[in-house]
Amino acid sequence: MSPEGLLEIPHWVGVRHTKHIGPKPYLDTTSYLSFLPRHINDKPMHTTLTIATKGQGLHEITDEVHAVIHGSTVATQNRSGLAHLFLTHTSASLIIQENADPSARRDLERWLAALVPEEQNDFSHTTEGPDDMPAHIKSALTGCSLTIPILNGSLALGTWQGIYLWEHRRAPHRRRVIISIVG
Repeated sequence: MSPEGLLEIPHWVGVRHTKHIGPKPYLDTTSYLSFLPRHINDKPMHTTLTIATKGQGLHEITDEVHAVIHGSTVATQNRSGLAHLFLTHTSASLIIQENADPSARRDLERWLAALVPEEQNDFSHTTEGPDDMPAHIKSALTGCSLTIPILNGSLALGTWQGIYLWEHRRAPHRRRVIISIVG
């Protein structure tokens, strides 16, 4: 911000090179993405993983996601970008969590089960069983999407980080995860 309260927009961010008053700069849509290398303007790649769960619990899908990334042009051309994962269900979730010590996963599962117990009798949404509404609540608390940076063609996960599909229903399910890769 300048002393006059004007927002100065650098020309390289793809915005008209002017001073602007107000919270949002005016975007010159004809050159908005022109500062990006040509390959960034390519269409994103989308693919769907189908994960068969065995019932409630954390199911690691890091290897499956790595395989999708490594088959993409972002990896084959050693580029950087983003991987966005979206779970198309409301009774399961996606998280990044420690993948070295199984006791961390057991503690998470036990903690969330205590936070949202299936034995509650005050739910009105019970048509699909006593574990359904608690599963929706658990999904709302933990989320259904992740965005992970891709650096030099590989997911930028930490040493002990893994990607998990967290099944909140007791019965096995087939869950769909859409992976979009931009870069």
